[in-house]
Amino acid sequence: MWIFGYGSLVWRPAFAHLERVPGYVRGYTRRFWQGSTDHRGVPGAPGRVVTLLPSAVHEHCWGVAYRIAPEQQARVIAGLDLREQGGYERRQVAVTHAHGTLVDVLVYLATPQNPEWLGEAPLAEIAAQIARSRGPSGSNREYLERLAEALDKLGARDAHVEALAALLPGPER
Repeated sequence: MWIFGYGSLVWRPAFAHLERVPGYVRGYTRRFWQGSTDHRGVPGAPGRVVTLLPSAVHEHCWGVAYRIAPEQQARVIAGLDLREQGGYERRQVAVTHAHGTLVDVLVYLATPQNPEWLGEAPLAEIAAQIARSRGPSGSNREYLERLAEALDKLGARDAHVEALAALLPGPER
């Protein structure tokens, strides 16, 4: 079994895996349109985290695929179901990497029908919300900054992530 991470799973999978392979999913784009009241925000003051949105076939979203040992699969899925309970659903995608394509890769994504959905907003508003939000897993700023750093290390460009990181006000205090 393979799992694809495109948000915090890129830099903090927090589960046992046999292999880690950078790759991308075609026909999706990453956006900070999902609310987080359980990790990077709180009820009444949600943070913003990423989801995948269907996009043009020529677009793609970089992340990391993790291969899970058969004996670890149930434990990893249970942990991810808990971690991603704030509006995410399981789906299957194909992940392209340096040596080919993996099919039927598990991914969690949020849709506009879930109660935590925040949707599109001007980038400056999203950046301001990220800058002020904090939840049980830490600051929302850290989430954005760690994702931007991890994508940079992969050599993966993401205009949305880069624009938001550039809009964050000065260093967190």
